[in-house]
Amino acid sequence: MQTFMSAALQFPTIVFALLLVLGTLYWLLVLLRLAPLELFERDSLRDDHMASTLVSLGFAGVPASLALSLLVLLAGAISLAVELLVLRWLPLGMLRVPVGVLVLWASFAVASPLAAAVCHALQRGLHRYPPFQRRCLLGATAVVIERDQQGGATARLLNEPNSVVRLHCKAGDCPQPGEHRVLVKYLASEGAYRSVMEQDYLDTRVRLNRLRLQHKHHPNGYPT
Repeated sequence: MQTFMSAALQFPTIVFALLLVLGTLYWLLVLLRLAPLELFERDSLRDDHMASTLVSLGFAGVPASLALSLLVLLAGAISLAVELLVLRWLPLGMLRVPVGVLVLWASFAVASPLAAAVCHALQRGLHRYPPFQRRCLLGATAVVIERDQQGGATARLLNEPNSVVRLHCKAGDCPQPGEHRVLVKYLASEGAYRSVMEQDYLDTRVRLNRLRLQHKHHPNGYPT
């Protein structure tokens, strides 16, 4: 036990330990209904924010707070394992900080797809409950079942036959039965979602990623 405690207090594992403490306090407040479950969610994926970034990384369908908690938990476990198996046996000295930063980055990189897989496994069970059926569904894919009498459409989340959502019909882009649509905006007043064709959504993501890369390499907008 003393070995684990000592390893947990070493950099970079102590960073994850502190984040897990904050996460535990947050979930306690959620259970007491003093903090919102959808802490980072917005009504739309249009702007860059925490939830939209996580959706682009494959964490669609669950609250961003849950995705972050799982990501920190798994990354912390990886960092702890590296500390116990490798770092504590090395005479790092002043190299502890740069090596720790590298381990920190690698832990998140390895944990990200694992956490995304866990989130996908949890989705079907979580979507049975109303708190998990609102903004956290943004980025999820739904298959249109039929048009309804109110001018919208009914759709079923992909691979989730018991999870049904209502889609808003926008002029010139009304969902049609059989289409695969990605939920991109939550309309709280209607309890419905705006959606776009899945392929259009994927094409837009690719285009935006290219623009971000160009801006990163040429911040002034001009090639060097």
